[in-house]
Amino acid sequence: MLQDRLFPATAMPDHDWWQALWPDPDGVIRTLRIEPGMAVVDLGCGDGYFTAAMARQAAPGAVIGLDLDPAMLEQAKISCKALTNCAWQLGDAMALSRLIPAPVDYVLIANTFHGVPDKTALAREIAATLKPGGRFAIVNWYPIPREQTPVLDKPRGPGTEFRMSPKQIRAAVEPAGFALEGLVELPPYHYGAIFVRTQ
Repeated sequence: MLQDRLFPATAMPDHDWWQALWPDPDGVIRTLRIEPGMAVVDLGCGDGYFTAAMARQAAPGAVIGLDLDPAMLEQAKISCKALTNCAWQLGDAMALSRLIPAPVDYVLIANTFHGVPDKTALAREIAATLKPGGRFAIVNWYPIPREQTPVLDKPRGPGTEFRMSPKQIRAAVEPAGFALEGLVELPPYHYGAIFVRTQ
């Protein structure tokens, strides 16, 4: 059953509050240092909200949106219908290196890493998918109590127990062959951790 295979606490949120939280997806993608000409993977792309922004920023490079949920991929295709540099892959993130046909420059996982049961194993899959020197970025909620992160007047995001500090992210990712390149602020409640493949 699909629900049993999804990472915990990572369901795609309602579009209205997602848009209220992220009114400028293109600005977020620029902040995360995605550059024109890159080959990029949007890992766990959901409904394509960030995939479209990634495709605009990476052009003339290409973006692959990968998700485990076929219904989400269909929504993502609609979100990106005006763009010609998007491709789609149905599959499990834990099999990423076997699903992506050629090494890429950049992998983004947004608002999902907190729910991955074996985070270092996923980071190894991502390392195996990247070119040498490629980047892996994680957009994550700061470890603020959920009741203190309202959007449209209601507490939003994963449970407090799932939220990770940058230090915790580094401890999970760096053993897989990465070094932290930098942290970026993504107000009001998020940060981006950008890693470079070193092995």
